Amino acid sequence: MASSSSCAIYYCSARVSIRCSASAGGGQGQHRSSGSNAVRVNGAAHRAPLQVGAALETSISRSLAELSAPVLTPPPLAGGAEDRVLRQNIPTEKQTVDPFRQALIVEGGVRYQQTLVVRSYEVGPDKTATMETVLNLLQETALNHVWMSGLLGDGFGATHGMIKNNLIWVVSRMHVQVDQYPIWGEVLDIDTWVGSSGKNGMRRDWLIRGRNSGDTFVRATSTWVMMNKVTRRLSKMPEEVRGEIAPWFIDRHAIEEEGAEKIIKLDSNAKYVDSDLKPKRSDLDMNHHVNNVKYVRWMLETLPDHFLQQHQLSSIILEYRKECGSSDVVQSICQPDEDSVPPEEHVSMVTGPSLLPEIISGHHSLAGALQQWPTKYTHLLQLKAGDKHEEIVRGRTTWKKKSHKGP
Repeated sequence: MASSSSCAIYYCSARVSIRCSASAGGGQGQHRSSGSNAVRVNGAAHRAPLQVGAALETSISRSLAELSAPVLTPPPLAGGAEDRVLRQNIPTEKQTVDPFRQALIVEGGVRYQQTLVVRSYEVGPDKTATMETVLNLLQETALNHVWMSGLLGDGFGATHGMIKNNLIWVVSRMHVQVDQYPIWGEVLDIDTWVGSSGKNGMRRDWLIRGRNSGDTFVRATSTWVMMNKVTRRLSKMPEEVRGEIAPWFIDRHAIEEEGAEKIIKLDSNAKYVDSDLKPKRSDLDMNHHVNNVKYVRWMLETLPDHFLQQHQLSSIILEYRKECGSSDVVQSICQPDEDSVPPEEHVSMVTGPSLLPEIISGHHSLAGALQQWPTKYTHLLQLKAGDKHEEIVRGRTTWKKKSHKGP
């Protein structure tokens, strides 16, 4: 029977204390596995995650010893870059436990799992996490996975071999399915792992689950390719880099995609168009281009407020074509699938005498409630450069009625 352990660490300026308790069997605090099906890890089958209770206590003890050691003030360093490297303290070897991030490396030593709490600034008016929050959590756990692998250099998730070859990761495709949005204060378990995608790509998948319920809230999969940081052109994967990341590959998919849905290209004659969008300095990431999460905000803000008040995003597919810089001007285009109106939307929501069109059109909230909204939309973000337009990202969203109204 598996055992579970829980530890609480308390820090103060004068001392560090730790409490640990262990219990056999299940329980609310027991570490959950993402499933009992066997997966292939570096050619071998694994059915259960590693037992990490002892490893966690050992790592915490080591961390406490480091904290208790005398603090030596290093000499001043020349330049901000060296100072950042010292402060980050990026691991140079593989770590199995990160007590500060509440993270573990499990399942044959390759799958990453992190526990976190939904914060107040990560939710919207209805106290549920936004799609931007979900995407940010996916990105953060992916980077933390590379951090614990011991392969992270000073780039945005780049390995030592990638830095040597002037390469960075860029996402080419992302697919996220949301069954239920986490709420403020909810404790989540996020799992992520990587696998191969063709000869020169890498696939990364995620599962987000509620720790208390064990229910799966979010499934996501993505494809990543390498770009030369200087030429900004896509690059083949060097054998040196393949040798670094291949031992981490798992043959498992969070979303089974038999065939990738082709997203059509829109033009400016679409139903919803929002022009002259300009990136802010805060929109840039460590690679000095607009963070891909910001693209989703531009897409969704094109939709009418009445629609967004009544519906929530259940699936989004993104196909990235070009990066966007701080000086670019962006146009967001959206076209609804008129054939995607659900059957229940065709039934009038008003009983009794019919309302005059003049009354409906004069009352915006009522008009929005009575409108028959499609549930599928196609999106396009493009750069505006004179008379020319260059695609940044194509998108496809699917929506469903909100189960309850927000405050």
